[in-house]
Amino acid sequence: MRAIDMLGRWVRRLGFALFAVGLASAVQAQPTPDLTLTGVMTHADHEHYREVPFKVPPGTTRVTVEFAYTGKDQKSVIDLGVRDPERFRGWSGGNKQGFTISDAEATPSYLPGPIPAGTWKLMLGVPNLRAGVEAHYTAKVFFGRGTGFAGFSAAPVKAGPGWYRGDLHMHTANSDGTCLSMKGVHVPCPVFRTVEAAHARGLDFISVTDHNDTAQNNALRELAPYYDDLLLIPGRELTTFWGHANIWGPSAPMDFQLGSTRAPTLAAIQTEVERAGGLISINHPGQPSGEACMGCGWTVKDTDFSRIQAIEVVNGGALRLPGGAESVISGIPFWEARLNAGFRITAVGGSDSHDIDISKVAAAGVGHPTTVVHATELSQPAILAAIRAGHVFIDIAASRDRRLEVTAASGGRTAEMGDAIAAPTGQPVRVTVHVSHAAGGSLSLAGNAPKPKLADTALSSDDETRTFEVSGDGQHHWLRIDVRGPDGKLWLLGNPIYFNAVR
Repeated sequence: MRAIDMLGRWVRRLGFALFAVGLASAVQAQPTPDLTLTGVMTHADHEHYREVPFKVPPGTTRVTVEFAYTGKDQKSVIDLGVRDPERFRGWSGGNKQGFTISDAEATPSYLPGPIPAGTWKLMLGVPNLRAGVEAHYTAKVFFGRGTGFAGFSAAPVKAGPGWYRGDLHMHTANSDGTCLSMKGVHVPCPVFRTVEAAHARGLDFISVTDHNDTAQNNALRELAPYYDDLLLIPGRELTTFWGHANIWGPSAPMDFQLGSTRAPTLAAIQTEVERAGGLISINHPGQPSGEACMGCGWTVKDTDFSRIQAIEVVNGGALRLPGGAESVISGIPFWEARLNAGFRITAVGGSDSHDIDISKVAAAGVGHPTTVVHATELSQPAILAAIRAGHVFIDIAASRDRRLEVTAASGGRTAEMGDAIAAPTGQPVRVTVHVSHAAGGSLSLAGNAPKPKLADTALSSDDETRTFEVSGDGQHHWLRIDVRGPDGKLWLLGNPIYFNAVR
């Protein structure tokens, strides 16, 4: 048995956390392990245990082990577990090829919690090893640092570019989410019910965003291998006295006590989110604050909107009010005011589901509304990157198949929703709109860019393309294309294309 100390500094800088439950599939980037532990078991180890020590350095926030051994063709079996310097942390026996442990979540059969520095011990048990047979084992050990997290899945849930549909705001028993028990009583709702409902809705990704909490992530890690066609993104709703915001991506706890010594300013929270590679999105900013909804409207002083990546402009609660997405609590005016001020912030939607069984009500529950993201693949990094870029539209009616694609071309360059394009004075910008499965609707233009009069806004078929031109004036503008139903209500809300963007 020997331990080889490998150079893994670049892995640690990236906050390596790419291993899914069981680690059955290869890691995409094949990073270099920080340690490689090797050894040989013989028949003398049959029905015995061996503990293999290894050092975990200070500052480690995640320990991942990938384990393999030879001799399986001879019925050799080596079981796996681990102890930290203070306590037993888990035993998976022979049912997993490795594990990951962090302070917020861990592979099933392992315990999440703080990662103490010092000597850990890999626990190896040998229930069977025949006489004359040698079993050579290799344990690759990876140390994560910081709060960055690349997701529960080692590989994309789906490869290749596409429009992926999801819900970015929902609650479970880890905060105030409820559902009906087997006896028909409202009880704190287990995480699997939310994931189950999202899968039934045909969604591609979700983020469970319990209030100021990360305990749900341990359940999500357990559920990810089973729901292997649904991307589960860690999240939490930062709930303060002056506003609520979703944080997507990081799995580790973060300070939320805005105004306290732990989080004196929003800027301090934003810095923590940025260091973890996460995104922050202001939730339901149009809602009033008070006893009925404490801190729900956004009144945080000195908000630096250049560090806000998204705004939840359509919240599921608004859809059940007169006016729907444009009701009195709509977040659209709040968002548009920031766009007019020159900020480029992505509009998203979220059901804000607190009761899974409310899905039996029309236009309510998980997936209402649906945030539709144009991403390079269905993975956590790709979805978050696409949201940051604004390659997003909101399917307010949660149709499952409606599509809105907008591109602009000028001076040999092309932009899609969320992108910026140069439009010097007098230079035409050609805008192309492609809409699918929205027959009976019509196009609607919004923004502060010069808006042409469209000759035909009606969508009479399920596959429609329209083109028009906007004349550039060298000034900063934004232009958004929406789709409205026959009653004038929003069906699809697009993100803008920005002309001559300055921020």
